Order: sequence, then structure tokens, then C-alpha cells
Amino acid sequence: MNVALDAAQLVSQIQAWGQELAFSQIGVAGVDLSAAEPGLQAWLSAGCHGDMAYMAAHGMKRARPAELVPGTLSVITARMDYLPRATPEGWQALELQRLERPGEAVVSLYARGRDYHKVLRNRLQTLSERIQAAVGPLGHRVFTDSAPVLEAELAQRSGQGWRGKHTLLLHREAGSMFFLGEIYVDLALPATEAVSEHCGACSACIDICPTQAITAPHRLDARRCISYLTIEHAGAIPEDLRPLMGNRIYGCDDCQLVCPWNKFAQRSPLPDFDEREGLSGAALVELFAWSETEFLQRTEGSPIRRIGHERWLRNIAVALGNALRAGPDERVAQALRARADHPSALVREHVAWALADDFPHPFRRLA
Repeated sequence: MNVALDAAQLVSQIQAWGQELAFSQIGVAGVDLSAAEPGLQAWLSAGCHGDMAYMAAHGMKRARPAELVPGTLSVITARMDYLPRATPEGWQALELQRLERPGEAVVSLYARGRDYHKVLRNRLQTLSERIQAAVGPLGHRVFTDSAPVLEAELAQRSGQGWRGKHTLLLHREAGSMFFLGEIYVDLALPATEAVSEHCGACSACIDICPTQAITAPHRLDARRCISYLTIEHAGAIPEDLRPLMGNRIYGCDDCQLVCPWNKFAQRSPLPDFDEREGLSGAALVELFAWSETEFLQRTEGSPIRRIGHERWLRNIAVALGNALRAGPDERVAQALRARADHPSALVREHVAWALADDFPHPFRRLA
């Protein structure tokens, strides 16, 4: 390292560069995460990761940065706000109201714009190059929700926020509507200071969860989480959970929408996270009619594309079934019947469930 630039000065410079690259905050964490290993092991042993086999495949490497990337001495953490630039005041209430309109498709806020993996990765790489230009040869690796990394743990240790009871990171001036990324580096940098928790006795996130996936404060059973079921889970959605999904077809924001801290959530200055046409306020029947070609065209550069057309139809079939049970709608029924003979057994199963009329499934409405 350039002797004229000591470690503390370098961290300040990295933070300034991060601000120029539209990161909301830059921090530094050490590589000893051993205190987090028992909790990780218990969570995996209980099967709470569902069929996300990659969560267990790397063993404890997730909690050992220096094993994942040999030579790592510090982890630079980054946070980036993602609310669209045009997000109106009172957005939380407006989003909750969408859940009361059974025929409307609800896509998680973070997924309505460009794929965040690409946005963060490119900017983290640019930040890495700036560091390298200042210090000389730099051993580093960039991560954006893309490898066995304990992102929230590293972010918490580096002062990006505290872990909310829903397990997401919370920041007093930004709520939880932000993405996280990391740069593993072979530089010994001073860690930035962690912050204290500010959830108090609040249990809003636990109380609102449609499927009771938050089984205790700071403990999430992914197998019950609607975000997991609609995005990560590849097979049939458990029948007892389908009615609870309502009209959520990709992700679920409920625990964030009711969090008091999100009244401070920040809008992104980047156009990347602006809502794409068709992914906000669209009718379920319209999205269900998309062919695979149209699905691929409409979701190009979007995180939604990763689930594929088959799971897209599976998710919407469940939502359409819930809409039917909220009240008869021939347009909805016709849309489902049009997919009744779909080549995919997975789609056919969920369409058949949606059209079944031998059991009641009231649409979940907010009190």
C-alpha cells in the first residue's frame, strides 16, 4: 500500500468513491465470523433453507471469508437504496392496498426494475478498480448475493444497520429497502463501527407475515416464506400455503411494508430501479397470457427472468385461484381453462387446483 495513504485514510477514500458510485453507505468488516457459525448450523440442521441446497453445500465457508477466498483480510460492505425515483409519499399504504385487489398481480418492489445483481456487481467492480489504482496490485472478489456469503452478518458488523426480527437489515435513516454487496480484499483495513438495535418491543413484521414464516424473532423458515416459494422453490407449492399467497406472484414485501423504520426508506437516484411497464398494477389474467417468448422479452435484464416461464405460470395460477375464491370471475376462469392442458405437469397441477370448487379459500384481506 502507498505509505502516503494509511489504512484509515483509505477507508475514508473508499467511502467517498462509493458515494460517487451511488452506494448509500460503505463499511468494513473483519473476517472472524465464528460467533455466527452455531446459529447458521442450527438453521441448516432444522432444514429452514428448504430446497436451497447451495446454502448447505459449502458448509461453514459461508461464515469463513478467508476460506472462501484465500488471502482475504477484510470485507468491504456496500449498501444501495432501491426504491424507484418516482415512489410517492405514503408508498407503504399504497402497496398494502394492492393486496386487497385480488385481480391485480403483485411483484415485490425490488424486482420491478433492472436486475440488481448486474447493477451492484458492475459498480462494486468499478470501486475495486479505483482501490487497486490507489494501492497497487489488489487481491479481491466481488459478491452480490451470488456466493456463500453471510451478507447480513457482514453488513451488521460493519455498521450498515442491525438485524430486524424479520432477519433483514434495518437502518435508522433508510429502513430496509436496499441491496447489499461485498468486496473481499487482501488488505488489512480497520473495521467500521457496528450500530445498536432499535426494534424494541415491535413485532409488526412477525404479526403480518401471511404464512407465519417468521417463527420467532430473528428466525425465518424459508420453506414457509412467499418470497422463497415464488422464487427459489422449483416444485409444487404446498397446498396449505397457496391460499395464503393471495395475489403475490413474485416475492413478498409484507414484513417491510409494515415496518415503522421504512417510513425513512430512501429513493434510488438511479434509473435502473425505476418500475418497468407491466410489472406494477397489471392484471393477473394479462400476465398469465404471456407466451414464453413474451415472458423472456418482457423480463430481459430483470431478476424475474431467473424463475423461468413455467414457475411464472405456476405462481400466477395460484393467484388466479385465490382471485376466483374471492368472487366469481368468468375472465379469470377462462384464463385458467386456457392453460389446463399446458405441457408442464407443474402448471397443470396448479391450474387444476385454481379451478377446483370443492373447498373454500377466502382471499386474505388485511384487517
